[in-house]
Amino acid sequence: MLRYILWRIAAMVPTLFVISALVFTIIELPPGDFFESQIAELRASGETANLQEIEEMRQQYGFDKPEIVRYFYWVGGMLHGDFGYSFEYQLPVSDVVGDRLWLTILVSFTTILLTWLIAFPIGIYSATHQYSWGDYGLTFFGLLGIAIPNFMLALILMYFANVWFGLSIGHLMDQQFLNAPMSWAKAKSILAHLWIPVIIVGTAGTAGMIRRLRANLLDEMQKQYVMTARAKGMQPLKALIKYPLRMALNFFIADIGSILPSIISGAEIVAIVLSLETTGPMLIKALQSQDMYLAGSFLMFLAFLNVIGVLISDIALGFLDPRIRLQGRSTK
Repeated sequence: MLRYILWRIAAMVPTLFVISALVFTIIELPPGDFFESQIAELRASGETANLQEIEEMRQQYGFDKPEIVRYFYWVGGMLHGDFGYSFEYQLPVSDVVGDRLWLTILVSFTTILLTWLIAFPIGIYSATHQYSWGDYGLTFFGLLGIAIPNFMLALILMYFANVWFGLSIGHLMDQQFLNAPMSWAKAKSILAHLWIPVIIVGTAGTAGMIRRLRANLLDEMQKQYVMTARAKGMQPLKALIKYPLRMALNFFIADIGSILPSIISGAEIVAIVLSLETTGPMLIKALQSQDMYLAGSFLMFLAFLNVIGVLISDIALGFLDPRIRLQGRSTK
């Protein structure tokens, strides 16, 4: 196991290097750069662009140099903790992300926790009461949750909240706390607004997880080792938790690779609809404006979390399921 972990960590270095090259190349594919886009926007709005000042900024941040030079300048800065400068916000990338990163983690982590707390008991109930009225009812609501897009659910909730209660839901806090430092009053405001995006984002995830857990658990409950445990007189609940439920958890563990990046990126479309102060809308805006350092650093951070998440899930699967071998070869 230790040799496998060391080998995977060593493989992460070239993997991230290739990802960084792809990210930089894709960001550079659209014609022009941030400064040319800014000039076009200023001229479209009838304002005069200070070409000399913009050219000085291009030279200051190396945009007059070849792409390969700028790539190594960007990668070298990230290795030293310098993620570059955001031209859109005119601040270092680390300062721009700021509180948005922690708010995104709070929303996503709460959503994942709520999803698991709801999905596990419902999925187990549906599997152990197959084709009952409860199973049919939960299946119907589960399919309904999967069928309705999150952004549409957000729009519906915003409409009825305004029509029925006269409330304008949105944001993660009251308006007076948007640019204020963290305080107890701001924390209470965040907690009061948190349940809305958590319910909206978690609806489809909970429904999908219930369906997968039910299907996996039903498959495991039909296998011979479960029948043997029942024949030996083991209590049904103990036989369920010790064997089939443990094996049915494999896909939960395998999802860690995608869960870690989603904690940071968040639900971008829902965040835009609800005007949430998370990192998702910031990433989309950075890509649209070709804010290279902000978008590139953000994508690299997501790639790093993805690689770490896959490593954690592989190691956890090796401990959870003894049938899984990490040596990469067949065993007798």
